[in-house]
Amino acid sequence: MFVRCIQTVALFVVVVFASGDLIAWPRNAHFRDDFRAGASKWEPTDPAAWTIVSGNGRSIYRQHKKRSDYSPPHRSPYNMSLIKDLQVTDFDFTVDVLSTHEDYGHRDVCLFFGYQDPAHFYYVHLGKKTDDHANQIFIVNGADRIKISTHTTNGTNWDDEWHTVRIHRSVETGDIQVFFDNMKAPVMTANDKRFRWGRVGVGSFDDTSDWARFRLRGTLHQPGAGRGGRTGH
Repeated sequence: MFVRCIQTVALFVVVVFASGDLIAWPRNAHFRDDFRAGASKWEPTDPAAWTIVSGNGRSIYRQHKKRSDYSPPHRSPYNMSLIKDLQVTDFDFTVDVLSTHEDYGHRDVCLFFGYQDPAHFYYVHLGKKTDDHANQIFIVNGADRIKISTHTTNGTNWDDEWHTVRIHRSVETGDIQVFFDNMKAPVMTANDKRFRWGRVGVGSFDDTSDWARFRLRGTLHQPGAGRGGRTGH
């Protein structure tokens, strides 16, 4: 009987993971999605801009509309899809991404975290060439986005190949680290404690992109931990 119970639990975990659901123990979040069952666990700002397609043996969450119908309240990305019903504090997530836009200086994809509402969140902009508005870590805090990067590179060398992006976030220290293909050396860093929890997601500023194999491990936000999780810098 004991062995049978263990087998049942293991089967449950595998099935839930495959469907893109959240596994939660007291405060630990484990979320993964290969999009084989669609994108029902995701909430896009413009559903018409996203679809599921298949290619090279994998299911792909495709953001195919360059300028979506979503209009943010402040200067910030137009294309965003967030995981439903998941708010985390500390986290580490990885995802495979393919930039599908033609090449130009601000060719980009974006990754979102600490999302409170459309006017309060962080995002990573992986842009082809770096300037104050590209290839940086940004905060949207009731105003147009502002870069908070303490380190970045000369740019993200987009091509027509798949790449792996990882983001690590510690709310206690404020550290934010972004990795691109090389999971040992961050390509971007920042330190900020203003949003101590929030939703996470993917998209682009106003380009197009494909996403696959999303993995997240983190600490679940406790609803009674304070409104918005917003603090001073």
